[in-house]
Amino acid sequence: MSLYNFTYVLIGDSRVGKTCLLVQFLHKEFHPVLELNLDTERGDRMITIDNKPVKLLIWDTPGRDAFRSLTTPLYYMAVGALLVYDITRRETFNHLANWLQDARQYSHPGMTIMLIGNKCDLSHSRAVSYEEGKRFAEDHGLLFMEASAKTAQNVVEGFLQTAGAIYQKI
Repeated sequence: MSLYNFTYVLIGDSRVGKTCLLVQFLHKEFHPVLELNLDTERGDRMITIDNKPVKLLIWDTPGRDAFRSLTTPLYYMAVGALLVYDITRRETFNHLANWLQDARQYSHPGMTIMLIGNKCDLSHSRAVSYEEGKRFAEDHGLLFMEASAKTAQNVVEGFLQTAGAIYQKI
């Protein structure tokens, strides 16, 4: 039985790797997603913080504008968000402000948000520098790291660091 339940929402444009990050975190597997996620999906994982059990309830959301209304109710339940962009696709970075505006408008004011620059294994095709991501996060009061769902680099760390920041607010 968990002492705490932390609900997260994964947000960002389509094809940035939200589903792949979730699958890597939950199952330690990488499956290239060939079909777009057109609905919300949920996964759970138990972690420990300060020797206390914490259940993470993680909602994966579709990134297309046509399905954005599915995400809005999830913001109300969430205490954390992973805002994801693809470091190889500049337009996904350019849309971050819109995702962040929605998250802040529909969530409670204390929501912890981690900005994740995904696909860092493809740094040879980088369109957004590490420094740009870090600066965006600092300018908006977000946590930040780059990750790779394919290699698992920083995937667990992203979820756990977000949980740790939420826990510190309790």
